[in-house]
Amino acid sequence: MDEHRVIERVLAALQTAAERVTKGEEMRPAFFINAALFIKNFADGCHHRKEEGVLFVEMNKAGIPTQGGPIGVMLAEHEQGRGFTREMREAAEKWEAGDLSAKNAVTHNALGYVALLRQHIHKEDHVLFPMANQAIPSERHAEIDREFERIEVEETGAGIHEKYLALAEILEKESSRKI
Repeated sequence: MDEHRVIERVLAALQTAAERVTKGEEMRPAFFINAALFIKNFADGCHHRKEEGVLFVEMNKAGIPTQGGPIGVMLAEHEQGRGFTREMREAAEKWEAGDLSAKNAVTHNALGYVALLRQHIHKEDHVLFPMANQAIPSERHAEIDREFERIEVEETGAGIHEKYLALAEILEKESSRKI
């Protein structure tokens, strides 16, 4: 859930930046490319990897099915988020290359991602995680935490988490700064 708070900070910055572009204010297309980088490597590459590779597996073992239940919904939303992110990044790259018409696709996908992830995080915090906490035997909790740490160090990479925490702060500052 701590990672959710970091992601929410980037969602707020992304919404602010997209709204600024919609109002005709200046924002660098690189802001959205960097936001997509954060999403791909932190929200998806680290956070969702932990959920999909560890938490959801443990929930399955505890009897919570993937299909037809909250895990299936979360997995579908992860895929939908990947689509928004990919489209936002591609449009931002076109905008950066001089195609000003790509701004609309950038803001559409940015705001779509923000809306999706806000409700997604709310469902995880208030439904899925409490369900997991109840269903997964308490003696498994420490092992899950160790697996999360292992993913963060071995799969994501040492220092990567901190790198993206710093990027979140940069995105926050840039979204509210006049260019």
